[in-house]
Amino acid sequence: MACLVAATGGLIFGYDIGISGGVTSMDPFLSRFFPSVYQKQLVADDSNQYCKFDSQLLTMFTSSLYLAALVASLCAAPVTRLAGRKWSMFVGGVTFLAGCALNGAAQNVAMLILGRVLLGVGVGFANQSVPVYLSEMAPARMRGMLNNGFQLMITLGILAANLINYGTDKISGGWGWRLSLALAAVPATIITVGSLFLPDTPNSLLERGKPDEARRMLRRVRGTADVDEEYRDLAAASEASSAVDRPWRDILRRKYRPQLVMAVAIPLLQQLTGINVIMFYAPVLFKTLGFGGSASLMSAVITGSVNLAATFVSIFTVDRLGRRALLLEGGVQMFVSQVTVGALIGAKLGWSGVADIPAGYAAAVVAVMCVYVAGFAWSWGPLGWLVPSEVMPLEVRPAGQSITVAVNMLMTFIVAQAFLPMLCRLKFVLFFFFAAWVAAMTIFVALFVPETKGVPIEDMANVWKAHWYWRRFVTDDDAPRRGDLEMGKRVVKN
Repeated sequence: MACLVAATGGLIFGYDIGISGGVTSMDPFLSRFFPSVYQKQLVADDSNQYCKFDSQLLTMFTSSLYLAALVASLCAAPVTRLAGRKWSMFVGGVTFLAGCALNGAAQNVAMLILGRVLLGVGVGFANQSVPVYLSEMAPARMRGMLNNGFQLMITLGILAANLINYGTDKISGGWGWRLSLALAAVPATIITVGSLFLPDTPNSLLERGKPDEARRMLRRVRGTADVDEEYRDLAAASEASSAVDRPWRDILRRKYRPQLVMAVAIPLLQQLTGINVIMFYAPVLFKTLGFGGSASLMSAVITGSVNLAATFVSIFTVDRLGRRALLLEGGVQMFVSQVTVGALIGAKLGWSGVADIPAGYAAAVVAVMCVYVAGFAWSWGPLGWLVPSEVMPLEVRPAGQSITVAVNMLMTFIVAQAFLPMLCRLKFVLFFFFAAWVAAMTIFVALFVPETKGVPIEDMANVWKAHWYWRRFVTDDDAPRRGDLEMGKRVVKN
């Protein structure tokens, strides 16, 4: 129950991803706040389809949230460490609520963007704390499944937003976009209220000098009094953590090099799959392909439904098949799909961007995009959050997760800001650009990402010690032999 409530922090992120693309494809919203884009869209009906939504102001509305989330995620690390994971979630929920109020009542672009910045602060705090909370609460044998609940909630938020956009677009009077933006208060209220009832993680209690409470909490969340071995592991990790005064400096040390690379490379590559291009701008993209307004929103609902369903595949297989198998299979599937989408769009729209696209042909593009979304949803989607959060040792975990979120948000901002101009200039080649990155990240997984299935997060150093490349950075002191580990536990017990 603790993991389920905490995972609802993903709802605010997912709802925002889904809602922004739908709202920016609604004519009443565009004509009120972005009249130049609205006029360009009308003119583009008979001209270049690739460039009809190219506006830096419009993309700033979408991507300003992610720049704010980047800064907020760095500020969230000391809050998460000193006050506990649950209070970072609470701060995220309250700030997101304030942003919802501003956006729902917006009278001008400045109010819209200020609201988006507040939403970004909420997303930064929630995304920094929720994956850490889930990794620490979950037993090792179920960590993948429970941590993937965060991604499940993101996909549920995206689908809910797509359905709401489809409904509010039909409201006469042109105020449906206000309802879409304001309803973000619902997931924000869930995580805000839910966080008040969440228990602290045993790791966090130990880190804050509360060993008796930590032992009681461990017994409670494991449902058994036989927690001595796990508690000694946690206590040993906490002892190491207490010796670290400057986690931001220490994470740069050589012995943390494998974890630092994962904290940077995995979120960076996750965004270069091109998934947020599809999720942000799915309605806009489908409108570009010749779908009508409602049809483009319905296409986004279809891809959102596939995203949600495929996430369940990851939840039920990640602790059986392992992380590497899902990442490698998903990478191959996304590569083939991106190449196919680029070929289909290029064959019909070409370089000119002018063509009538038959309904059957457009449906084929949507079908291939759904194959791509499914590949992402059971691989890089959930595992992009799971792997960085589970490989970090306790002493640098909040700092490491902040780096992961900051890189994720920076790349999301860059991709969101660049996508519409790049679509206008690169045209269908843009999909080949993302396919090349998918190929590169699949090779990266094959060579450098070790299997972490079923490994307790306190014993993760041994995984790096056994890896063909990363073992050069890990000494015997960092990855102790089992006998040494048992001796260390006895010392802590005494």
